[in-house]
Formats: sequence, C-alpha cells, structure tokens
Amino acid sequence: MMLSIKRAASTTVRSITSSISSPTFTRNIHASGGRKKIVGVFYKGNEYASQNPNFVGSVEGALGIREWLESQGHEYIVTDDKEGPNSVLEKHLPDLHVLISTPFHPAYVTAERIKKAKNLELLLTAGIGSDHIDLNAAAAAGLTVAEVTGSNVVSVAEDELMRILILVRNFLPGYHQAVNGEWNVAGIAHRAYDLEGKTIGTVGAGRIGRLLLQRLKPFNCNLLYHDRLKLDSELENELGAKYEEDLDAMLPKCDVLVINTPLTDKTRGLFDKERIAKCKKGVLIVNNARGAIMDTQAVADASSTGHIAGYSGDVWFPQPAPKDHPWRYMPNHAMTPHISGTTIDAQLRYAAGVKDMLERHFKGEDFPEQHYIVKEGQLASQYR
Repeated sequence: MMLSIKRAASTTVRSITSSISSPTFTRNIHASGGRKKIVGVFYKGNEYASQNPNFVGSVEGALGIREWLESQGHEYIVTDDKEGPNSVLEKHLPDLHVLISTPFHPAYVTAERIKKAKNLELLLTAGIGSDHIDLNAAAAAGLTVAEVTGSNVVSVAEDELMRILILVRNFLPGYHQAVNGEWNVAGIAHRAYDLEGKTIGTVGAGRIGRLLLQRLKPFNCNLLYHDRLKLDSELENELGAKYEEDLDAMLPKCDVLVINTPLTDKTRGLFDKERIAKCKKGVLIVNNARGAIMDTQAVADASSTGHIAGYSGDVWFPQPAPKDHPWRYMPNHAMTPHISGTTIDAQLRYAAGVKDMLERHFKGEDFPEQHYIVKEGQLASQYR
C-alpha cells in the first residue's frame, strides 16, 4: 500500500514541477556569495523552550541552525515580532537576504514588504504551505519561494484522524465534565456515534489527504475524495476511496468533511454560506488546511443553528487569532492554535530541510524540485 502511495506522491511532484516553466524574472535566484542576513520568524517557546532539546521550531530553538550559520559568518536574526511598522521584522526588511517563516506563526509577506526588501533573495517556509506570502508579487520580483514539502504530512494526517474521532464521539463535553466534577452520561451520549459506517469526504487528496484516507480505511468508513486530479485506479482500490468530480454533489453525502486543499485564489472563501448550506445537516467538519478557505462568519452561523454539528481544526485567519474571533465561541467546536504540523518530529524534519536548502542556496545549487513554490517567475501548479 505504502509503495503505491509513494508512487502517487512522486507522480504529483512530477506534475507540479513539470509545470514550472523557464525563467521570466530574475532578482537573485541564487546567492551572490559573501555574508548574508537571515531573519527567522517563529513562535516563542517561553518557559517550555528548555524542556525539550529538540524543540527547535521556536524562537529559542531557532531551527537549530544558529551556530552553523554564524560559524560561516552570516547574521541570523530570530524573532516572533512580525506585525506593524515598528516590528523587528519590518526593521530588518530593507537589508535581509533570506526570510524564514512558518505557517504556525506566519510572517505575512505582502507585495509592499517585498518591495521594501531590496536585497531579498529567498523566502523559505519551515513547514508546508506558503500562502502567507504574496506569491504573485514574489514571482514578479524574481524571488525564490520554497518549503519543506512532506515534512509534516504524517503529523497533520494523524491530527485530523484524532479530530474526527473527537467530534464523532462527542469527546469534549465528557472531558469538561471530568474537569468540572460532573457526571452526566446523557449529556454526552445523545450525540455520540461510531465512526464505522459513516461517510467521510476529503476536499483535496494530496499527500495529507491520501495519508488520512489510508488511516481511515481500517475503520470501515465510506471514503470519498474530491480533487482537481483523480488518483490512479490502483491507489483508489488500495485506499477504498471513490472519486467525486463535483464537490457540490459530494457534500450532501458526507457525515464528516475534511478540508485538505491548499489556500489559493480559487479556494479562498470556498466554503461560504451557500456552499455550507449544501452540506448534510449535522455535518462534522475538520479543517487543518487553512482558515481562510472557510467564510469565518458563515461557519459560526451554521454552527449556531446546528447545520454544522461540530467543527474542529487548528487553522484560523489571521494567525494568531484575535481574542474576539467568532470561532472561539461557537457551540460544539474543538479548535486549537495551529499545532498539527509542528510536533517535535515534524520540527526536526522541517529544520533539517531548511538547513539543506540554505546550504544549497549559499552554493548556488538548485533545491529538490518538489520544494519549489515559486521558481524563476513561475508558481507551482497548485497555486495557479
């Protein structure tokens, strides 16, 4: 089974990279040599920073590359301060060469910021998902944008499975009863179900979507997927999943809907009031993809009426989410901060990937093709 999944992933990579065409713009595709200023924007580890030596995804951990970078004469600035004209990031924009950011504490790289960053050569995402960058502006400026493809797909897929079970079994009210000293079985059982026999649909069947389907198969669910590309028949048979070409036709069939598509111009706001209304009444939704794929208020409203019976995910817009974000106050939600892709195992993988790409960049070498999001003025196909 895993061999076919890997083959499918390789096919997807080839389809993405083959669509990246020849150069149209060039700013500084490769490093020009000499001392570089690298700025990393990560979340703070605070009191937890010293509790695990492998906690490298924080400001304090700095991806574990500070000593290596500074030993080569480079300057490495690490901060969590990324918003507004007086932020640390804004201060260093005019003369930085490389900006490293993450989806978990995203540094929003706008066209205006790209214009200010006269020396910028490379934008690296420590993780997966580079939608916090204005990719069209980056392409027009001749910048390279890359991410550590595959670094946290297992982490996210496992988290999605957990969230499905939390919603289906109505786990959170039971947990709250235990914490609050209560005991009311009926308050949980009246909306708790088995996962077996339910219809689960994933919107997107890329690396994460395929891993989720693989993990769901032993639960004996009815598995559906919608994607711009149909999987090959061998992989479909192994996963036990059926292709749904028409998203709107798939929605009313699903007891559980999982969002696994990247945020692009086409998917931004994809689930608005009208599309949510096409879902089965009482649908459960899991979204670890991107918050902006959903219409924020439409989700809150549908949760309040019960059309959405439960919503769980770790992605919001913007991030960090403000204290008055309506998803914090929805009934039957199981929201968390953006954590699914930043397990310690994932951090070690994406830190190693960033170090490898920096080494290649300093030498003027290409990256593995699957890591490119913008290369030589062209966006990878999934972002077009």
